[in-house]
Amino acid sequence: MKKINNIIELKNISISFDGQTILDNLNLYIKDREFVTFLGPSGCGKTTILKIIAGFLKPDSGQIFFDGENVNNIPPYKRTVNTVFQRYALFPHLNVFDNIAFGLKIQNLPNDEIKYRVSRLLKVVNLEGFEKRKPSQLSGGQQQRIAIARALVNRPKILLLDEPLSALDLKLRKEMQLELKEMQQQLNTTFIYVTHDQEEALTMSDTIVVMNEGEIQQIGSPEDIYNEPKNAFVADFIGQSNILNGIMLKDYKVSFAQKEFECVDKGFKPKQPVDVVIRPEDLQIVSKNKSDVKFTGIIDSVVFKGVHYEIEVFAQDMYWLVHTTKYFKKGEKVGLTFYPDDIHIMSKLFDQTTNIIKAEVVEENTIKFLDIVFEKDDLNIDPGSTVKLTIPPNSISLVSSDFADLVLTLDSIIYKGAYNEMYFYLDDENDNDQYILVTSENEEEVGTDLGLKFDFDQVEVNKCE
Repeated sequence: MKKINNIIELKNISISFDGQTILDNLNLYIKDREFVTFLGPSGCGKTTILKIIAGFLKPDSGQIFFDGENVNNIPPYKRTVNTVFQRYALFPHLNVFDNIAFGLKIQNLPNDEIKYRVSRLLKVVNLEGFEKRKPSQLSGGQQQRIAIARALVNRPKILLLDEPLSALDLKLRKEMQLELKEMQQQLNTTFIYVTHDQEEALTMSDTIVVMNEGEIQQIGSPEDIYNEPKNAFVADFIGQSNILNGIMLKDYKVSFAQKEFECVDKGFKPKQPVDVVIRPEDLQIVSKNKSDVKFTGIIDSVVFKGVHYEIEVFAQDMYWLVHTTKYFKKGEKVGLTFYPDDIHIMSKLFDQTTNIIKAEVVEENTIKFLDIVFEKDDLNIDPGSTVKLTIPPNSISLVSSDFADLVLTLDSIIYKGAYNEMYFYLDDENDNDQYILVTSENEEEVGTDLGLKFDFDQVEVNKCE
């Protein structure tokens, strides 16, 4: 059997736009004949990687290899790739056959070869008999299949697909997901797909590359990504999850939601803060009197989703999301249970659990940090001294910029059952990649500029030793 080689290798790839780093020292390899999906929110760098592979963008640094050959200086038209974009870009005046054959005719291939290749691709994309129709006479799904056939007819080693199904309705998108996977398997071609749709990634991919803010968070099979997420971002982005703050007491024992539990994880430091994930389908609603009940609570909401009910249970001062085929009434008192292998332990995406910031006493009882000046009565610390501020995350409120002490960009948000953990990066060379952590019930979009208001009465001040 032929050995599966790496068809693409990206080594130490970095690129910036207008002074903003998009990719920083990224390393990745893609195997031949794989269906690989780059998955992540808008602006995470996945389309940038696609354009670098295609040759439409040149990285500031790093090397790109195709089949072991450096292609940094090889133009797009000489690379063995073709790209399918969100917009189909079909020629409206040409029929289906001529749209697909366009690239072959430019190469001056014999008519018999052109007819053979186009006919074969029409069969692959299930459009035999549509050869003489114009694009305007086709549905959106049919037009998308023509765009894919036109890209594949040139027999590229690699097909790049940049969110090609985003313009289709839900039913057609689901059908096309299966068709794309079938095409890839039938043609034995490497497909590299970009999407922010987790269902597309899980349905089609051999390998998923989860990205956030220009960094690879996890690479693995759909099963690995879903069942064993590496961090809270992956767990939150791939499917729905109950994500909680926990403490790893020792190997196979974790504390969360005010109780201790046996688990199947090990290798963490004693008393290490961790994120705990329990998928909604792994939680069971049972009688509150059952012997193995972990928590008791009240059904807060019930939504029918077709194949299951999506139920929220309020227990241990937080909301638990449960997927079940059984119906329960809102307001019903119930028990929640789960087992050790339903608990997934992850290292925290960010280490901090509170905010500790250095500041300066500029005058008697007056402190300055991050261009913010506030007063603290009975400080008894000499002006000019450096102090350490401990700022509880729940003492910072989100307000409009007009009333804010500070305006920062939201970098990460993770729902923790009763509140959202929000992290704001401090873009200051003196702060050493420090973040401000805020806990809030607000739902906000990553990348949004938000105003922060500090409750200085809750800020603890200690002199630095």
